[in-house]
Amino acid sequence: MVRTEPAGQVTTTSASETEEPPVRIPFGQRTRDRWILGIGAFVIALVLCLLIWGPEMGFYTTVTTEQSSDGSMTFDVSAREVVADSIDAFVSWLTLEASWAFDTLSTGVTYALVYIENVLTWTPWPAVVVGLCLLAFAVGRWALTGFTLFALMFIGILDLWGNTMDTVALMVVAVAVSVSIGLPIGIVGARSRFADNLMRPILDGMQTMPSFVYLLPGILFFGLGKPAGIFATILYATPPVIRLTNLGIRQVSPSVVEAARAFGSSPWQTLAKVQIPMALPTIMAGINQTTMMALAMVTIASLVAAGGLGDNVNRALQRNEPGNGLLAGLAIVFLAIVIDRLTQSIAARRTEAVTAG
Repeated sequence: MVRTEPAGQVTTTSASETEEPPVRIPFGQRTRDRWILGIGAFVIALVLCLLIWGPEMGFYTTVTTEQSSDGSMTFDVSAREVVADSIDAFVSWLTLEASWAFDTLSTGVTYALVYIENVLTWTPWPAVVVGLCLLAFAVGRWALTGFTLFALMFIGILDLWGNTMDTVALMVVAVAVSVSIGLPIGIVGARSRFADNLMRPILDGMQTMPSFVYLLPGILFFGLGKPAGIFATILYATPPVIRLTNLGIRQVSPSVVEAARAFGSSPWQTLAKVQIPMALPTIMAGINQTTMMALAMVTIASLVAAGGLGDNVNRALQRNEPGNGLLAGLAIVFLAIVIDRLTQSIAARRTEAVTAG
């Protein structure tokens, strides 16, 4: 194309320079068009379903049929029944074939639990009260010390000390196992994107599943008793420490990691001496959440004869005794607050040390 300039000069321009830019549809208009398209498709599907099947349309769930023992009647078998029967058969096979493993785990957990319970019940209550108050004063000063003293005396005066020690023993075993499982898995997830993508939907499902569901595998594999309650508590309380260990290591500054590698640190040295110490405040937050979730699940585990303060609450519900239920519930709340404040204070001290260092 030839164009004449005011000075009499003739210049040539290409056709691409004269083309108008493509028309761009605003984002808001595109979103509105998608909403209109989606609502229109929904209305069409709704009208067709009402015209063809009516307002009480149900799912087609029958996958097969079976006859009664005398052959006179035929019953529909739904997909739910088929899948549930398959799961039941698998669980029965696993329980039978791996009984040696479940028995070994049950024996080990019971031994550790009985040992901790014996230590806690053998220790005089004044020693426990003084020790926890000194710890509270060391990490939280007078306010936390006063509340710790009040909570422990409240539990003792109301004759809930023995069940409280049982609850603490259950929680200690469950938290120890959860942390020992969760920390390595979180480290693997932080160092491998594939492992992180694989674990994320599993952890999402574990954290959204109702707590009562976790009691089922414990009963199936271990029967009624404390091992079943601890197993359910481990499943319920492990995800937070996995997530926050992964997050804490990933949040360590890349420049710090590169500096450690530049000075010749191996991957293991970088992890153990740089990443984990700097991620320790976040990891401690994960351990704190795991501890709180373990305490909540240990209370529910009284439904499978795990014992502890949950027994007092469960018994009060069965006997319609709101007073005893309220007192046991307050004991659980006070115990949870003391543990939560102690662990948070320790984590805060560690965060200050890392920041100052």
